[in-house]
Amino acid sequence: MKEEIKAYNNVLELIGNTPLIKLNKITQNMKGNYFAKVEAFNPGHSTKDRIALYILEEAERKGILKPGDTIIETTSGNTGFSIAMVSIIKGYECILAVSSKSSADKIDMLKTMGAKVYVCPANVSADDPRSYYEVAKKLHSEIKGSVYINQYFNELNIDAHYHTTGPEIWEQTAGKITHLVACSGTGGTISGTARFLKEQNPNVKVIGIDAYGSVLQKYHQTKEFDANEIYPYRIEGLGKNLIPTATDFNIIDAFEKVTDESSAHTARELANTEGLFVGYTSGAAMQGLKQLDEEGEFTADSNIVVIFPDHGSRYMSKIYNDEWMSQQGFFDSETAEIPQIEYIK
Repeated sequence: MKEEIKAYNNVLELIGNTPLIKLNKITQNMKGNYFAKVEAFNPGHSTKDRIALYILEEAERKGILKPGDTIIETTSGNTGFSIAMVSIIKGYECILAVSSKSSADKIDMLKTMGAKVYVCPANVSADDPRSYYEVAKKLHSEIKGSVYINQYFNELNIDAHYHTTGPEIWEQTAGKITHLVACSGTGGTISGTARFLKEQNPNVKVIGIDAYGSVLQKYHQTKEFDANEIYPYRIEGLGKNLIPTATDFNIIDAFEKVTDESSAHTARELANTEGLFVGYTSGAAMQGLKQLDEEGEFTADSNIVVIFPDHGSRYMSKIYNDEWMSQQGFFDSETAEIPQIEYIK
């Protein structure tokens, strides 16, 4: 009998079914059992592959997206990369409005993937004409045959994770998950995953990780938008200066805020303890776990799943760059000394 070649038809078939990896060393003094859903194993190295493929295929199915159209999106980098990747395979043009807070690595990657990139100032209000939201809207109004994904206000962002990430985690934990911890930016990942998990077991506790300088935690607590909460912060991909409708606040039980500095150090710690080279937002998620443990959130029987959204290679000019860390004031007398490079002449 002649054997067939075992190959994927294209890179998009590799999206999803990412591994659940037990955390051991970094959690050894913490209560509970900790598991990381490592989304860097997606072909585009982030959880955003899921929404890019799902939203674009839904748009195709509904006839919204047609051959030769241009896809426009606002992104901190990861969604843009995923959309550019899907666009290459499916034959669409791709234009991205990116926050200047995005690392140079991310912006270079977007350009390499064939996208036209507009870099917009990060520290302006959402309704400022220079903001990446308004720039994307303007481009959409000017370019005929364009489709604006608008992930922050797109219910399909939630649906993508409801149909993929949630079921995967439920199956991988054999339904034993007690806590889901995930960063909240657009809110699609945490909302869609939580919606599925709570349908299976309403007692699963869902905790979002937010940044200082973001409005999400206070909005969750008060249902009021407080512009006084907003100030510049460095972490990419979590927190917001507006309220995304792609966040289902009713399904999130609580938010935990983390700092730029602690998140950066914790990302480096994950690399040095678990061998997981993950991104800034993953460091934030892990830092949130540490704080929640200190606050007594978990017991010895807790099974906690944390979502690590992307890969560390996208932050080589930031948290994995010693000069950048020093410029931010993130290296001080309390910080453990890091190994130095020695050049042999």
